Amino acid sequence: MRRPPTPLANEEAPASTSFAAKYPGAVYAVRRLRTDAERAEAAALVQDRQRWLTLSGLPVPAQADVPALFRDPHTTSVGLFEDGKLLACMVPARDPGLSWGEGPCLRLGHVHTLPEQPDDITRLITLWASDFAARQSFPLVRAEILAGHTLQAEPIAALLRRLTDMGWDVRGSGPGREGDRVARLELAAEHRPRLSTLISCQTQAPHLAAEEGSST
Repeated sequence: MRRPPTPLANEEAPASTSFAAKYPGAVYAVRRLRTDAERAEAAALVQDRQRWLTLSGLPVPAQADVPALFRDPHTTSVGLFEDGKLLACMVPARDPGLSWGEGPCLRLGHVHTLPEQPDDITRLITLWASDFAARQSFPLVRAEILAGHTLQAEPIAALLRRLTDMGWDVRGSGPGREGDRVARLELAAEHRPRLSTLISCQTQAPHLAAEEGSST
């Protein structure tokens, strides 16, 4: 059963000065990674995260060179920033339909957060993605996370419990877009009018998945 979405009120925090002029009250920003320096920073974050995943007993992609994907200027990648610091990176895309699920969605590909960070970063991404999908008239957000074994085995089971607590639905497991075994996740789109007081969205509507050449 789907858990209730995390209330925005629980996520609010004191405003920083970085975005106060343009986005009063916004502490965080989601925006396109446009410069070589930003893309290199994202690639380094991915490498750090993958090392942490390996040490934590969680799988990493067997096929895809994800750091190279984020270095590529043709990838429509975005970052979550706090006061100029990159907290997470991902590749959002319009998707007319995956090999699982029904209908179009906003697909979140290659989501990586800073290692050894609290779940707050993932919760912020969840809030932003559900609102962004609603504003693009998508009913759902879909994502995949690597799952090397059964979903009931630790440590993947604990991760999935935290994600369901944030409002994600687990839709089983199977081959991912690049052949790795994944857990399939869905999140209902939801307009969040007050979210701009917490997260400023400085990214445009994502390209169609067919144009991305990237995957989760």
